[in-house]
Amino acid sequence: MLRKGLLGVALAWALVAAPAYAAEKDIVDTAVSAGNFKTLVEAVKAAGLVETLKGKGPFTVFAPTDEAFAKLGDKTIQDLLKDKEKLGAILKYHVVPGKVMAEQAVKVNGPVKTVQGKEVMIQTRNGSVYVGKAKVIKTDIVCSNGVIHVIDAVILPPSD
Repeated sequence: MLRKGLLGVALAWALVAAPAYAAEKDIVDTAVSAGNFKTLVEAVKAAGLVETLKGKGPFTVFAPTDEAFAKLGDKTIQDLLKDKEKLGAILKYHVVPGKVMAEQAVKVNGPVKTVQGKEVMIQTRNGSVYVGKAKVIKTDIVCSNGVIHVIDAVILPPSD
């Protein structure tokens, strides 16, 4: 009986402590430890944005998964990794200044200015939130310098 009680206390403590632990990591370290953002992390490194996304922030990052990047195709990804300027512009288009939690994003339903300088449309359709044409599939991954929302596609800034 005592074992079950201690196990229950340990599980309850783990649930309470988990969000605080996650928030100790910055956006880059959180993405690395998640394991499903390998391409994003590689792109952030190639574009020279690691220090920026490890900075004070706060930032809101709409983070495409490895599957989302795979939709672009290997050749496109390899070409982007070689073009630091274009890659940087695309990645910055996934970042919004400030810490925008899902509850706030749902209420936006309109354009928001990205770190890249252009606006991206945030909309709620059929009970789901979209950033550009990408669907938000997981929300509110709290980091020490902002928040990550996971998306199912890479969003591309409009060309001039």
